Amino acid sequence: MTTPRYGAVLLTMNDRPEDFPLALKSLLTQTGIDLEVVVVGNGVVPEQVPDDIKTVTLPENVGIPEGRNVGARALESAPDLLFFLDNDAVLPERDTLARLADELAHDPHRAYIQPRIADPHTGVTVRRWVPRLRASDPTRPGTVTVMAEGVVVIRRDAFEQVGGWPGHFFLYHEGIDLSWRLWDHGYTGYYAPHLIIHHPASDPARHDRYYRLVARNRVWLAIRLLPWPLIPPYLATWVLLTLVRIHSPSALRTWFNGFREGFAGGAGKRTPLSWRTVARLTRAGRPPVI
Repeated sequence: MTTPRYGAVLLTMNDRPEDFPLALKSLLTQTGIDLEVVVVGNGVVPEQVPDDIKTVTLPENVGIPEGRNVGARALESAPDLLFFLDNDAVLPERDTLARLADELAHDPHRAYIQPRIADPHTGVTVRRWVPRLRASDPTRPGTVTVMAEGVVVIRRDAFEQVGGWPGHFFLYHEGIDLSWRLWDHGYTGYYAPHLIIHHPASDPARHDRYYRLVARNRVWLAIRLLPWPLIPPYLATWVLLTLVRIHSPSALRTWFNGFREGFAGGAGKRTPLSWRTVARLTRAGRPPVI
């Protein structure tokens, strides 16, 4: 068996001086693989990085998906696999990446694989980390149609074939966009919950930028990738869910402002999923109207 060749990308804004070194150390101590690491400073000069690790300094914060694209392009070793890791996540076992590569190799149609993300103190896997609709059992493995963007392994050739992350999204829903495009090229995704990566189970901040971008990017996602007949039911579903979930009048105003912003332009090139892909996603448990 050949040794898996990985390229790993971490982003930093130098705002996690305790978490970031632990994340990087857990990555550099992985065994059974060939590994190249790139650290991207998103609007900062990366700190706390060993001299032998390549860094890229971006003059401004370009957002998470584009920062990860920059890191992937900066890799020099032409690895087979890409690993994207949040800078407050830790690989608790030294053979995690080797085992993820082995799981991915079981099926050449798998373009990406996600381990189970769990809080290091409680062992809890929060619902948003489980890449399926029925998320009550986070230990159930199988084919999945989305991903948790911050802890995922992707075949480099598939990643490049579909054009990488949607960099202009800046933040939120980029994993859905990338997953659907991979599925549209005949690939699938896999969830391997027996392999665990630690990540603190804090709630994501609910601020104006959050509400605006999740709404805007939801519209962009639909315009970019859904066949026209599916766009109205997809967006109507999310409007109804938002009205049920968000009770703050100011948060709702911000959300709907972002929703309108999505229709104003900027979604990017429209490459709708084939109806065959819609059927495959539906059979896999997540029709693209939910």
